Amino acid sequence: MTAQQPLTYDVLVELATADPTVVGLVLKGSRAHEGMSTRHSDHDLYVVIADDVTTGLTRLAGHRTPELDLVIVSLTEFRAAGTPGFERYALARAQIVLDRLDGGIARILADKARLDADEAFRDASGWLDAYANSLYRSVKNHRDGQALAARLDATDSIRFLLELLFALDRRPRPYNKYLEWELDRHPLPGWDTDVLLRAVDRISATGDVSLQRHLFTLVETAAREAGHGGVLDAWGEDLDLMRP
Repeated sequence: MTAQQPLTYDVLVELATADPTVVGLVLKGSRAHEGMSTRHSDHDLYVVIADDVTTGLTRLAGHRTPELDLVIVSLTEFRAAGTPGFERYALARAQIVLDRLDGGIARILADKARLDADEAFRDASGWLDAYANSLYRSVKNHRDGQALAARLDATDSIRFLLELLFALDRRPRPYNKYLEWELDRHPLPGWDTDVLLRAVDRISATGDVSLQRHLFTLVETAAREAGHGGVLDAWGEDLDLMRP
């Protein structure tokens, strides 16, 4: 871009829309989450190029300024982006700026927003075991007078808990920044959002053991209903320490 025409979001969208090799533009991040952008928010944009073509826009790959952060990928690369990976939630809630594939870009994003059944079951089993492990360590450390260790393990358990709850609903876990936004608009089935967030807040801050145990009873019920009883039963008598 020239000094007279800096590469802003609007300029990039105009350039990409005029380029027939571009099959999709996808906005992610704060500006894709209604009410979450601030004066510090940039535009995080995927530019999706048709496979096996060349375009002058590739010269902008890696462009990053306080105004605009570009990721330029082929359609094949875009299909694979974030599955698995930290980027999956960002794409699951991204906004479509341009879709030249008759809804193809929208279908790709929809697929990223929904874990397939086998993937979700496998992930949930792993997160459930990790959650139980950190919860058990927290309660045991509290019992043994290890206050700091108990709180740290409690905080760790919350990370695994959230991964578990979203996996049970076959959804990627949102970044912490968007947790309240996500639950306000897309609550987890069977969970009271306000109650869950208050519990997450208090346990993270204090390691409250009685609350951890109460929360575990709710998680245990949900996990067993989803077919993960074997993961819990493998803990044997140690479950008694986790329950009220």
